[in-house]
Amino acid sequence: MRFRFLTSTPLDFVRGSGTFAGIATLAKFLKKRGAEIELVKPAIKFPIYTIERLIFNQRLRLRTADSDAITVGFDMDGYTVAGAWRSFHVASIKGVVADEMRFERGLTRATMRLQARCEKIHVQRADLVIAPSNYSAQRMQELYGINHEPVVIPEGIDLSEWQHSLRRNPTPPAKNGFVVLTVCRFYPRKRLHILLGAANRLRSRIPGIEVRLVGDGPEASRLRSIWHSLKLEGIVRWLGDLTSDELAREYNYCDVFCLPSVQESFGIVFLEAMASNKPIVAARSASVPEVVEHGVLVEPENEEALADAIQRLYDDPALRQSLADEGLRRVCNFDAPRVVESFLREVELASGLRSPARLPAVG
Repeated sequence: MRFRFLTSTPLDFVRGSGTFAGIATLAKFLKKRGAEIELVKPAIKFPIYTIERLIFNQRLRLRTADSDAITVGFDMDGYTVAGAWRSFHVASIKGVVADEMRFERGLTRATMRLQARCEKIHVQRADLVIAPSNYSAQRMQELYGINHEPVVIPEGIDLSEWQHSLRRNPTPPAKNGFVVLTVCRFYPRKRLHILLGAANRLRSRIPGIEVRLVGDGPEASRLRSIWHSLKLEGIVRWLGDLTSDELAREYNYCDVFCLPSVQESFGIVFLEAMASNKPIVAARSASVPEVVEHGVLVEPENEEALADAIQRLYDDPALRQSLADEGLRRVCNFDAPRVVESFLREVELASGLRSPARLPAVG
């Protein structure tokens, strides 16, 4: 079986974030199933990402169609060739741009609006549309006006590799404190200012509380300004972008994982926290309730509710362990080999309706 992956997403964890993680994991386990993967990515780099994406997609028109390979375009990538090439075309939407842009302003919002138009064309032309959650599937139908229902296939995590990394980087939890970890790109929709407000409320309620922030992004300057104005220098630590081993050490070290994001198409970091046997505090918003079935979910945009949830877990070690154990059991549903089998079944079914001989049976 042959696949042609089309993506202009930066191919590293720092810039590509969860989208890169999802693409890389899918490719890895398709190869383990014996598939061939051709990765088509931008040959020309531009300082403005949207321009790079548009040029990449226009240049795709110049490539020769491969009718024997299944084409998989991620997010907007592939909109110029979906329905034009003879190959069966899958639009795999990792994040619904038209939904994400609600939380942006100015030039960023304008460029995302342009990307959303391209993504709309992509899902309307594709033979099969894949969403990572029911929430994302619903938002696609609402915002892009597609008539057919997207197939929901969740993101996967390489449990074996992740748990090996945790064992390879043992770090005992803090003995005389309480550590809250968050991991994300610093976008407005992640609502990290709500977490900073909660930390400010908790400084007098939880002795030795420490909030550790992994990541970076466009909100960094504003968040540091809030951090400084609230005098959180002794409580909140900025860790920046970390290697996979460093990240594993952070998950081992923390007591609770917290991300108050109000827009998640899926949220791979929640899988990492569950696989690390850590309880989760998050906002009851977007796809989060689908992924985090066993966690403390609170009203979005409410720093007092977030603070109360963190304190509840601090006060109740038995609840912390119970939620962590439930999460560890649940994350097995998202193990990458299982997710890839779902992907192959759906592609086989959809492409078989158009050309029954195109794909071999999935074992």
